[in-house]
Amino acid sequence: MLDHPGQIAAIVPCKDEAERIAATLAGLARIPGLTQVIVVDDGSTDDTALIAERAGAVVVRHPRNRGKAAALTSGLQALGDAPPQAVLFVDGDLEASAVELAVLVPPVLAGEAEMTIATLPPQTSAGGGHGFVVRLARDGIARHTGRTMTQPLSGMRCLSRAAVVAALPLARGWGVEVGLTVDVLRAGLSVLEVPCALQHRVSGRDWRGQVHRAAQYRDVWLALRRRSRARPAAGG
Repeated sequence: MLDHPGQIAAIVPCKDEAERIAATLAGLARIPGLTQVIVVDDGSTDDTALIAERAGAVVVRHPRNRGKAAALTSGLQALGDAPPQAVLFVDGDLEASAVELAVLVPPVLAGEAEMTIATLPPQTSAGGGHGFVVRLARDGIARHTGRTMTQPLSGMRCLSRAAVVAALPLARGWGVEVGLTVDVLRAGLSVLEVPCALQHRVSGRDWRGQVHRAAQYRDVWLALRRRSRARPAAGG
């Protein structure tokens, strides 16, 4: 059990996850000390929002799809003026494995890291790309910070209040994870990668998967380019 009950919130950005969101929220409910769950329905065309509300989550709705970074930003804004000590960023398709995110929290609450990042095992579902986006992200983060990340695109993270402040404003779209890592490290804050037994839906190799990866590549490139122009914070 955690020593700091009631000081953890989870933000779940999602779109069209009606088939999985209930199981994901049930998994989150098993994390000790987690007392607030905010689901940001980013322009879904199914019953994602309704199912999340029935499961007890606070739901923020975007009338149209605005992208992952905008959804996370809306979730952070919904926390109000008294944010918890730790905030989990959670993908909506984790289903029951969402409970495994519990391992990300103790290092943040103990002050051992300002941001923890889940590293995932091999996934049981087929799919995935050819590694172009991963290489772009890993090389870019290393160039900007000197740190080589194992899984630079992992979206499952736990942030302290200080890390949230350092990360805002978030990089747009699918560049959000790379922007988070660069900005938090440049602020002189500690980042820890933590193995986490998560399973999620992997993008396929059909045309939809290719379109997704092209958008991801664009957003990661933009996040890195804009941070090339930015002056690193003192101590970064």
